[in-house]
Amino acid sequence: MNVDDGGRAGLRERKKQETRIALSWAAVQLVVERGLENVRVEDIAAAAGVAPRTFNNYFSSKAEAIAARHLDRARLIAAELRRRPPSEPLWEALRHAVAARMALGVPTPTGAPDQQWVDGVRLMMSEPSLMGEFIKAEATAEAELAAAVADRTGIDLTRDLYPTLVAGAVGVAVRTAMQHWLRADPPVPFMPLVDDALDQLARGLPLP
Repeated sequence: MNVDDGGRAGLRERKKQETRIALSWAAVQLVVERGLENVRVEDIAAAAGVAPRTFNNYFSSKAEAIAARHLDRARLIAAELRRRPPSEPLWEALRHAVAARMALGVPTPTGAPDQQWVDGVRLMMSEPSLMGEFIKAEATAEAELAAAVADRTGIDLTRDLYPTLVAGAVGVAVRTAMQHWLRADPPVPFMPLVDDALDQLARGLPLP
């Protein structure tokens, strides 16, 4: 493959990724606004500016398209961990990686997420069909984070529990923060909850 072919291939991949992200975000935003049952694949495709058949090239269902945002975000955390300075302690690097790549909600001038967005996310999290896709996404994400932890620490992923335990703990921390975030009334910023959860894990979960 010559340089021009490589450049064209790279451009195609970037455009495919951009289309995938646009479809996933459109699915999330429409379901937040209307509810899952009131959103069609055709609506998502139109919002993303593509034909309905293009949606089917990327996702098999609305639920998969919505969960893709969670999966992509989690994969970016693993990638960000690999980029952190090697000298940085593991849990500090994990906190930075999560903070760099994790964001939820539509911020308001006060820094708290918009209530409509919180209500929409709460609705999405209660949908059984969405929960199945989220569980699949979390399993894939934790496997990728475990591999990144193993590479960073030099621990054999196939022989030692540590990388998988760390990845699972990070996943639990994020899910616990999300549940707390969804219950908060009035709404509160999400990232301080995640940071607190990770900090408690790093300290060995001491009694408050």
